[in-house]
Amino acid sequence: MSPAGRVAIVTGAGRGIGQAIALRLMADGYTVLGCGRNARADDFPKAAHWVQASVAETLGASEIADAAQKLGRVALLVNNAGVQVEKTVADSTDADWDLVIGANCRGVFNMCRAVLPQMQQTGGVIINIGSISASAADPSMALYNASKAFVHGLTRSIAVDHGPNVRCNAIAPGWILTEMADDAFALADNPESAKRDALARHPVGRMGAPEDIANMVSWLTSDQAAYVSGANFTVDGGMTAASPINPGLF
Repeated sequence: MSPAGRVAIVTGAGRGIGQAIALRLMADGYTVLGCGRNARADDFPKAAHWVQASVAETLGASEIADAAQKLGRVALLVNNAGVQVEKTVADSTDADWDLVIGANCRGVFNMCRAVLPQMQQTGGVIINIGSISASAADPSMALYNASKAFVHGLTRSIAVDHGPNVRCNAIAPGWILTEMADDAFALADNPESAKRDALARHPVGRMGAPEDIANMVSWLTSDQAAYVSGANFTVDGGMTAASPINPGLF
């Protein structure tokens, strides 16, 4: 069915993957409400709506859901908001735990809980942005890796518990060229060398763009994906399908 007249919530929509998703959904015909911890950015689409709130807080999630419901029927929730801390378990502090688990785990949970009562009555789709790091841990990203594993597990539970009116799926991006990716590469002794090595591991010959994830979101929201729920889709240019041996060495 046409998305016209339907509302889509995109968390963490101010930049990167979230902003690309918001733009794609607007092109698809959704009324988009973006949200984030910061004020609306100058480059966020003028035709979209914005709420400044923290999904890690129950009240913040409720404010976002209430604002979206005033715009129409909330047919789609994309949980994209997330943060990372580049530390091992031994080095992580309580503050690191609160930041990462708050945004990446409690935030996803809060938003799903806020929209599910209405979606169970009128139908809806939830898409959670996970990560390949949920199953193949990145070094010195302990809390981030664990938080994304939570997202994948919660996705399956929502699909099982809240169908048939609600479909819930997860997307696991690989290396998408965003500020968060730059922060991860910065951990290497030679970031530029690390980027070249990562690129060589991608069978498609490039790393990802935010639009690659937005395209998958668009398909998962469509009627073409009506039989798809409880699944996790890896979108990584084939990187995790390959041997860990760097093909550039041969």
